[in-house]
Amino acid sequence: MAEYPRYAGELSEGELLARIFPRLGSGKALLGPGDDAAVLAAPDGRAAISIDTLVQDQDFRLEWPGGYRTTGYDVGWKCAAQNLSDINAMGAVATSLVVSLTLPQDTALTWVEGLADGLSAALRALGAEDCVVAGGDLGRGGILVVTAAVTGDLRGRDPVLRSGARPGDVVAVCGVLGQAAAGLALLDSAIGYGSLNAAERALTAAQSRPCPPLSAGPAAASAGAHAMMDISDGVVRDAGRLAFASGVRIDLDSRTLLCEAEPLAGTARSLGGNALDWVLSGGEDHGLLATFEEGTVLPRGFRSIGVVLDAGDSGAGTVTVDGREPSSVGWDHFAG
Repeated sequence: MAEYPRYAGELSEGELLARIFPRLGSGKALLGPGDDAAVLAAPDGRAAISIDTLVQDQDFRLEWPGGYRTTGYDVGWKCAAQNLSDINAMGAVATSLVVSLTLPQDTALTWVEGLADGLSAALRALGAEDCVVAGGDLGRGGILVVTAAVTGDLRGRDPVLRSGARPGDVVAVCGVLGQAAAGLALLDSAIGYGSLNAAERALTAAQSRPCPPLSAGPAAASAGAHAMMDISDGVVRDAGRLAFASGVRIDLDSRTLLCEAEPLAGTARSLGGNALDWVLSGGEDHGLLATFEEGTVLPRGFRSIGVVLDAGDSGAGTVTVDGREPSSVGWDHFAG
């Protein structure tokens, strides 16, 4: 009897794809994986498109100090979630993913199969039932790299841009703030993963398997959101990006931010961290930041956290908390 292969490098590209495709399920593509390109319907006549990458030791670690081992399922889920969130932030509905996977030769076959399972599970669990993994590419390299491009259907609505915020608008968020940052701090600590309680494990899951509120983007677009974006690098940094694109400044309300931080206070105390800093600067929760005309009934799940102001002397892109410079500004992929 032939020995069961353990590593991706033991299989040819065709053999490895034969292990992956059945795990991705079928979808609504006119033509799915197997040809040089997929074919999709575009009933709106327009398509939103975005791309994102996860790089080993930059965006995830295979093993964390506390002993947690990142699974292929985790990375597949996170790959889907962060791409789906970008389409959500435009007010669109995701329709397809194409995935490029770079694998070291000694990558466990079960890890690769888990990645395919995580992609498929995230699409189902997050409510992206109209999205199909339509194809992709495989290659070898020194580290794991997962890149996905996602398309979306605007369904007759105009896209919601970062550049539409107006003075007087209410600034609102949907989804969680700071949980993924708290989870990252736990994973990166010396605390053994096996000793974490259920609430702490839920925070680590927010880091490894984020859950963007996918129905909220189209709902915000229908409610007349003036501007919107995905919160991937922290609410302060991303609010600054939205404010700069719109030529305005944003002032956040410390009382609402402290309410967001309160559930994280116990974890912050145990790690010697700062829960409010996690809320202000923690990325990868993949919630939504949006602005609405004052008096608008906010869509379900959104809550007000601040106001849009005229740029004034401070300049476009300025973000303050109660009129003062915030304590933490957020993640920069190229800093350090």
